[in-house]
Amino acid sequence: MPSLNCGGKLLDLSSPQVMGILNITPDSFSDGGVFFAREAALRQARQMYEAGAAIIDVGGESTRPGARPVSVQEELDRVIPIIETLHAELPVILSVDTSKAEVMREAVQAGAGMINDVYALRREGALDAARECDVPVCLMHMQGEPRTMQQEPRYGDVVQEVLQFLRQRIDTCRQAGIAREKLLIDPGFGFGKRLQHNLQLMKQLPELAALGCPVLVGVSRKSMLGSLLGGRPVEGRLHASVAAATLAVWLGAAIVRVHDVGATVDAVKVAAAVKQID
Repeated sequence: MPSLNCGGKLLDLSSPQVMGILNITPDSFSDGGVFFAREAALRQARQMYEAGAAIIDVGGESTRPGARPVSVQEELDRVIPIIETLHAELPVILSVDTSKAEVMREAVQAGAGMINDVYALRREGALDAARECDVPVCLMHMQGEPRTMQQEPRYGDVVQEVLQFLRQRIDTCRQAGIAREKLLIDPGFGFGKRLQHNLQLMKQLPELAALGCPVLVGVSRKSMLGSLLGGRPVEGRLHASVAAATLAVWLGAAIVRVHDVGATVDAVKVAAAVKQID
């Protein structure tokens, strides 16, 4: 798989890479409020980079089930100073986790080299903004929207429906002038999906990889893992998160998005080394 040019920084996808999660929010499901203060956020970003993160994904609006939306200005105030500082300090690739066109533009101007959008560029102005920003974009599948997505998710065939959605979004992006080579895809584990849907998507991840765009997988600390562990709380899901990331890499994920960077980097290296043996 070729490298991605992320705002002048190259992301080597010849082996799987780890994306560290940096939530500048008071209400994210796993670490809400922990890194809301500027210095705490910067310290966490530096630690993730030192632990081996190839990308740091900076988000200023929680997308957990039931999360409240925030204004454009509030999101800008949260993420832009962090992106500017990290861009000046670290050689790591920065991604902005947003669905707002205004935030995409300002974040890329501040130094972000990737856009990670849970709405897959379906919100007003997002397609145009992504084209103008000219950086790689991750398109995620979500049934519904964050506030209500986990109330009654239903599918006939979850894998085929996710595949169909992602194909359509890829085609829409290409028609809008965004090159296919700049697109990544994410099946959206936990975004409008029950446990069985998530497990089915993981098992059939090679079918998503066959679409030809790098696959990003985010299952770190999610409720699907808590369910599998008998209701284990967020803070007790480290080992399951690392196992799920390793499995995703084995099944074709190019990038895994995680909270626990160091442990995941080690596990991914082992899985990648074995997978590359002919």
